[in-house]
Amino acid sequence: MKKMLCLFLVVMMVALLGTGCGGQESTPAEQDSTVKVGFVYVGPVGDGGWTDAHNEGKLYMEEQLQVETVIKENVPEGPECEKVINDMIDQGCNIIFATSFGFMDYAEKAANNHPDVKILHCSGYKSSENMNNYFGRMYESRYLSGIVAGMRTEANKIGYVAAYEIPEVIRGLNAFTLGVRSVNPEAVVKVKWTHTWYDPAKEKEAAKALLAEGVDVIAQHQDTTGPQQAAEESGVWSIGYNTDMSESAPTAYMTSPIWHWGPYYVSQVKAVMDGTWKSEAFLGNLKDGTVDLVPLTENAPEGAQEAVEKAKAEILSGENKIFTGPLKDNTGELRVKEGITMTDEELFGTEFMWLVEGVEGKVE
Repeated sequence: MKKMLCLFLVVMMVALLGTGCGGQESTPAEQDSTVKVGFVYVGPVGDGGWTDAHNEGKLYMEEQLQVETVIKENVPEGPECEKVINDMIDQGCNIIFATSFGFMDYAEKAANNHPDVKILHCSGYKSSENMNNYFGRMYESRYLSGIVAGMRTEANKIGYVAAYEIPEVIRGLNAFTLGVRSVNPEAVVKVKWTHTWYDPAKEKEAAKALLAEGVDVIAQHQDTTGPQQAAEESGVWSIGYNTDMSESAPTAYMTSPIWHWGPYYVSQVKAVMDGTWKSEAFLGNLKDGTVDLVPLTENAPEGAQEAVEKAKAEILSGENKIFTGPLKDNTGELRVKEGITMTDEELFGTEFMWLVEGVEGKVE
């Protein structure tokens, strides 16, 4: 009996050891312990837009690098952001991605107080030895989506639901309008400002207000699918943003300018792991895949695919830099002389607060 019991125990231990060593699924013991990564989100995971795009990048990074992560959703763009970052640091995070423009000043304060922590801020312009900023040339994809809208509209009136009057949003709106008018010089883009990033009801109401003004295409710079839903319910066409929003408006939706954050997140976390990280501003583009355009749906107009492919090739080759003069603002003032291309400092600086010819609206 004793021999039988001993043999049983040996078999059980071998089985347990085999279970512990088998398979390829990651376990906490297999995670890299040199980094713990925090993500500060302005909206909730599942918003269908901006936060989802960043969270998809986080999931990609986790899959590639097997690192521990912490997230905080629905963080206001105010002092609470600094508290959230400090809490993450207390939890052991040594690299933190702050993913909204309004987090910039609070990310800077936290970076100054924690020089050993790497803080990366999305869409801003401040930096230090342990803080950098990252974004992308989304205006390239915006321009392409404008071509689709300009070819689709029959009313020559396109609606644009926009968040805040800041260069990031204005730059995208202007590029979209330039894309529209490159194929339809008679079309105008009407803008409504919501002064929100994430407010589905308010964004939907802004779209409805534009529809009441006779627009037959709705585009957006918002974090939710509210404007898409308004277009779907009204029987008009739509252009999304951040992610593929086709499920929210299957009979309205044509395409979206989108983000692919995953490869950048992998590169930065890996650099911290390797000890090679340096504070460097990053501007991704169509060429490296940081920004892109979702494949056009069957709702897009005839000929749009060919027009988009041609324009994309011109952007990739450098033939079309989009913001090349002559460019007038919507009051008729010449802002960029013929043959002159706006510099990155001008495009991404705080002075880009004017709307191009063809936009109906104003910077409030």
